Amino acid sequence: MTVPVKSVTRTKAGSFRDLEIWQRSIELVEEIYKVTKSFPQEEMYGISSQLRRAAVSIPSNIAEGFVRFFGKEFRQFLYVSLGSCAEVSTQIVIANRLGYLEQKKADVLSNEIEQISKMIMGLIKKVKAVD
Repeated sequence: MTVPVKSVTRTKAGSFRDLEIWQRSIELVEEIYKVTKSFPQEEMYGISSQLRRAAVSIPSNIAEGFVRFFGKEFRQFLYVSLGSCAEVSTQIVIANRLGYLEQKKADVLSNEIEQISKMIMGLIKKVKAVD
């Protein structure tokens, strides 16, 4: 007999706020907002906005999927979150190439996105295992 995702999720984390992956992705959003403040004004509605929206999508989809409590739905939201990680990663490369983001900061952010992506994949596997 398989244990429903709802039971597994509830016993290990009472709220999406308890998930380390959600907490780290919130910190990433804060960092993205800080670095995009220094982007050129003409990028306010360009890469700056797009980067912020993609970053915000990561914890938002983790949270929304978590409250659904159904394995397939939760996994789908996690996959969307993973896609947003790829968007952020790509946009960081673009911002760096355009000179809006220095290499050292781009490397730090890229590393954190890679770690969050690995955590999302791990959670997808756990949710899939209890389906």
